[in-house]
Amino acid sequence: MTDILSELELDALTEMVNIGVGRAAASLREMVGEQVLLSVPKVTLVSRDKAILALGENEVSHLVGIHQVFEGDISGRALLIFPDTKSLELVRAVVGGDLPLEEIIELEQEALAEIGNIILNGCLATVANLLQRSLKMSLPEILRGEPAVFFDLAPPPAAGDVVMFLFINFAIRSRDIRGYIAMIMDMPSLAVLRVLLGEFIERTAGGAAPAEDRG
Repeated sequence: MTDILSELELDALTEMVNIGVGRAAASLREMVGEQVLLSVPKVTLVSRDKAILALGENEVSHLVGIHQVFEGDISGRALLIFPDTKSLELVRAVVGGDLPLEEIIELEQEALAEIGNIILNGCLATVANLLQRSLKMSLPEILRGEPAVFFDLAPPPAAGDVVMFLFINFAIRSRDIRGYIAMIMDMPSLAVLRVLLGEFIERTAGGAAPAEDRG
């Protein structure tokens, strides 16, 4: 399904996403008071079934995710997903390791929502800005469950839905935490995305982002 986009379009999209997560990392750095590294080594386009399968193969069955709906010229759902066992570790990395476990647990929902909001908003807002479009984002919602839960949200997904599936690596306070970003779009939104990517590539003469847009 990756062949829906050309190699050049996929490269441009990957670069945009990395600029976005770079900006998200800067926002998280302000929040935690020390260096935060985020990287997205690869962007792939897969069906919902393959996205579910990839999560099931790579992770334990219990996952936690932060979910937001985005609307604009391109509409869909954005998810930041981690193994459930890593969520407290991520929260501890963000709020600091000095708090007792009971307080970390109490803060978990709020902290996860904030982390998801920073990363998903930073990523999507940057991509929309580079495509010269705007997006409206819903408030973050926390989800837990097995992989299928994250891709069967109401309203029912369309048969042609495509998932932009990204591995994401975090390094915060010497912890290495792996997660995933998934953006679920229908075929009309994907068609718009392809047109906008083509315009972006033309504007930037070969797909390199302008210097002022680099994070």
